[in-house]
Amino acid sequence: MTEVSSLTGRLLVATPALADPNFDRAVVLLLDHDEEGSLGVILNRPTPVGVADILAPWAELAGEPGVVFQGGPVSLDSALGVAVVPGGLPGDSGVPSMEGGARTDRAAGDPAGARAMGAADDPVAEDEPLGWRRVHGAIGLVDLEAPPELLAAVLGSLRIFAGYAGWGPGQLEDELVEGAWYVVESEPGDVSSPDPEQLWRAVLRRQRNELAMVATYPDDPSLN
Repeated sequence: MTEVSSLTGRLLVATPALADPNFDRAVVLLLDHDEEGSLGVILNRPTPVGVADILAPWAELAGEPGVVFQGGPVSLDSALGVAVVPGGLPGDSGVPSMEGGARTDRAAGDPAGARAMGAADDPVAEDEPLGWRRVHGAIGLVDLEAPPELLAAVLGSLRIFAGYAGWGPGQLEDELVEGAWYVVESEPGDVSSPDPEQLWRAVLRRQRNELAMVATYPDDPSLN
């Protein structure tokens, strides 16, 4: 992208100034960010729906809580699987891989690979497990149409998302200028946090700058 480095694999953390209720205190993992727009999933929106209720074959591989997460307000009838494959893979330096990036069919409005409860048939890099495509470091997308046993031995964690968050060309950049998001590094554990409701505070608290103080921002400033 022109004069802008890709933020693929990083986290967007909603600032207290962000008024959109869809993203109130949201922590978004960016799966794709380029000149055509951006796509990610909200990591801290668990739903009451169990993974076993909609994708039973994958339920045993899903981390706790074993529920579907609302990845964003777009295409809620489609599912994305995001999983961590820990250690040892070539390229696990934290540098985003174009082969593992989630692509978006902007015309259709769906992330490539996100069908109704399905995922992509894109070619898999030779150094990656069959059925998993790297997005950033050890984090990647799972082909939910593949047999789960292909990945059972290598997945460190799996999370299923219904829908995603999307931005058109330049839209996310505008929101960053407006102060709607903090951009911070992701960690593999963010994908599978067992206490997702506390993820917003936890991500901010680990920052080694003034952002750590924002973690103490009250839920309702008027009561402070």
